[in-house]
Amino acid sequence: MILDRFQIPGAAAVVTGAGRGIGAATAIALAQAGADVALCARTEEQLRAVADQVEKAGRRALIVPADLAEPGAAEALAERAAQAFGRLDVVVNNVGGALPRAFLDTRGAHLQNAFQFNVGIMHELTRAAVPHLLETGGAVVNISSAMGRLSARGYLAYGTAKAAVAHYTRLAAQDLAPRVRVNAVAVGAVATSALDIVMKDEGLRTRMEQATPLRRIGEPEDVAAAVLYLSSPAARYVTGTVLQVDGGIEQPNLDLGLPDLR
Repeated sequence: MILDRFQIPGAAAVVTGAGRGIGAATAIALAQAGADVALCARTEEQLRAVADQVEKAGRRALIVPADLAEPGAAEALAERAAQAFGRLDVVVNNVGGALPRAFLDTRGAHLQNAFQFNVGIMHELTRAAVPHLLETGGAVVNISSAMGRLSARGYLAYGTAKAAVAHYTRLAAQDLAPRVRVNAVAVGAVATSALDIVMKDEGLRTRMEQATPLRRIGEPEDVAAAVLYLSSPAARYVTGTVLQVDGGIEQPNLDLGLPDLR
């Protein structure tokens, strides 16, 4: 049956940023589809709560509290997951972010930090996982952002880094074909802690909803469903694709109150 293609029974997955939001929802979705999941984030307490949900789905959870910005941490995560589960089929690179900042306040170090946090860590984990993924014919799913293709004031570092994530995905897909598929999800406005600045401001939230053709803020499960698709045999003929899960937004219409240069 066609629905069987959306299942990944016996697979082993790594999800970063798995303590909450999109990462937590993704880890639970992969478990419900049949995967054992290695959960990585900096806060162990959050990971334990997600691990409980993975285990309730009947799958194994490996808790790996770590700061993946530390040298060697990403490589160690891939190795721990492969050793614990005996294989590695899916890597979900969900670590990322950067605070909005006015142009004149955005220094070179801010760009470098955004690039390392969003792209560098993703590459280190993917690179470490590839030898295992080659054995299983696995899949990598990177979490990018609609801000990698849209424009709004204050998002220079974040948007540039997320655009790099999207193009990295296309390039890595060519390098790793045909054995490993590499895709990304470009996320729009989703109700997570990263969107607190919007969710806590009724005016900003209303403007964002009105700017989105589907007239709502997304939920983490909306993204998790897309990640599951790209991780599963349902997407076995899909690689190098950036799937937009953003409610159809074309202009974010955000005013963060940053200084005007006029």
